[in-house]
Amino acid sequence: MDNFTFHNPVRLIFGQGQIAQIAKEIPAGARVLFAFGGGSIKTNGVHAQVVAALQAAGLFWLEFSGIEPNPRYETLMKAVHLARAEKLDFVLAVGGGSVADGCKFIAAAIPFDGEPWDILAKRARVNTATPLGIVLTLPATGSEMNCFAVVSRDETHEKLSFGSPAVWPKFSVLDPESTYTLPPRQIGNGIVDAFVHVVEQYLTYPAQAPLTDRMAEAILSTLVEIAPAAMSNPPDYQARANLMWCAAMALNGLVGAGVPQDWATHYIGHELTAIAGIDHARTLAAVWPGVMAVKFEAKKAKLAQYAERVWNVREGSVDDKARAAIAHTRAFFESVGVPSGLAPYDLPADIADQVAARLDARNQAPLGEHGDIDSAMVKRVLAAA
Repeated sequence: MDNFTFHNPVRLIFGQGQIAQIAKEIPAGARVLFAFGGGSIKTNGVHAQVVAALQAAGLFWLEFSGIEPNPRYETLMKAVHLARAEKLDFVLAVGGGSVADGCKFIAAAIPFDGEPWDILAKRARVNTATPLGIVLTLPATGSEMNCFAVVSRDETHEKLSFGSPAVWPKFSVLDPESTYTLPPRQIGNGIVDAFVHVVEQYLTYPAQAPLTDRMAEAILSTLVEIAPAAMSNPPDYQARANLMWCAAMALNGLVGAGVPQDWATHYIGHELTAIAGIDHARTLAAVWPGVMAVKFEAKKAKLAQYAERVWNVREGSVDDKARAAIAHTRAFFESVGVPSGLAPYDLPADIADQVAARLDARNQAPLGEHGDIDSAMVKRVLAAA
């Protein structure tokens, strides 16, 4: 088991009707930037609940809408300029992971002294940020309970990440009923996103961390168990509640404590989103089989453990179990409507070269828990996928 420091200061407010609690959580006298995506929060009742809570607290707020899936730097900077001009001092993100990520960047950029793009492109240090709260409407990324974010920029066709303790949310509200109007595609994407977040921290090599392993396996097993009900219509409250809790737990630092982590699937997937516009979760399901194929020997011991504990595969050799685990996982992705592998996507013939070159240009390769997935191996991963 590796050394680690675990700290998570997010106040998580969970359950039906809990959006009203933000009236108690935002500081008195705050001037609030109320940021969201499209119009869905107005049709599902979340917007009205947030407004009622802000009114109950007697707060001043300005709305900013239009934060996209894969939030765009160009859009987020409009919110930054608004917040600066109006002296707004609290950011309230209402939406899914993209809105949460975008608002983390907004919160970091408002007081930033310099070019805000440097936060992403140059890893400029974020020493302070405008306080941030989140009302989550789409369980997927886990952004509601961590201090990381991913932002895209049209001008440079990049999708980059940053993290800072300054952007930990002060609170996050998770009401499962806010997910009821989501289309099946978004629920399926959310399930896969949460699932791959866990396997990126779990499917590496044995690290003598049985408790951390079993916490990861518990989330994976729960996602498999609840997926059919979570996808159902009319929505099942308990299934959506457990999905929200799984997604938050998947990337709040707990299942990465004391163990090696991979993240190659994510880095490669980000490039596919930047180049081809594929949904983030779908890039994960597309790339993951390729990573498993190329790194099979290094990962097979953990894959076999995963086969036994999550998929109840008891027969066969280590290799047999490891291959069964991959097959079961791919079938699971497909069962929630997310294609496994790159075949369904109309990608340019040189996509592997493009992805490898972009990772090299930013010194992000080599990838993986062993730091051995170089640009040549990235091409092999995409070919295998």
